Amino acid sequence: MNEVFDMLDNPVWHALQTTHQAFAQGNARIQRYPAGTLQFTGCADPLTTDLNQILPWTVKNERLILIGDLPQLPPEWSLVRQLDCIQMVCHQPETVPVTAAITRLTSADVPDMLSLTSLVQPGFFYKNTPLLGTYYGIRQEGQLVAMAGERICMTGLTEVSGVCTHPSYTGRGYAQQLVSKIVNENMSQGLIPYLHFVHTNERAGKIYDLLGFRERRAIVFWEIIRVG
Repeated sequence: MNEVFDMLDNPVWHALQTTHQAFAQGNARIQRYPAGTLQFTGCADPLTTDLNQILPWTVKNERLILIGDLPQLPPEWSLVRQLDCIQMVCHQPETVPVTAAITRLTSADVPDMLSLTSLVQPGFFYKNTPLLGTYYGIRQEGQLVAMAGERICMTGLTEVSGVCTHPSYTGRGYAQQLVSKIVNENMSQGLIPYLHFVHTNERAGKIYDLLGFRERRAIVFWEIIRVG
């Protein structure tokens, strides 16, 4: 079991070697998700990989995100920002009362998903991100007001992501209900849910703790840009 959780120290790489192998672009040492799906890149060994090996699959001024250890940056790359995050894993989910109608989101919902994530959590959700897993949402008067889904998935593990609620509809437990549904569906399939959130977001941490998630480790999201 420890070997399964060890993959979470380098989640993007292990996802692209297993469940998300069909999305992988790159070579045997470094790979990325396609632009427009996720701007995430992973290395087999971040401490020894030459980041420039991914150049053929990038364009100038493109931004990428690496999770975990950061490779040495060649002159062709520059660090944009460092996001200090908490990684949590759910072993035993908690029951959450369902108070709203939850629907599975489809390709027809993508414009609304993009509008909501751009408002609440810009920069991590793209047109093809929903291809990575299942997404659910809650609508009120026809408007998508809350959503959550699956992102970086690997053998035995599924990342819960895209969790957001329209500012006018917070405090109603919508996010908890959506995350709970995803967690229970994954666990019924023998998959262990995990997630990330920025460490300063104490409210999110408390909510995930109530849902049965427990902190595994602190982990960094590194955003870099190709300058050469």
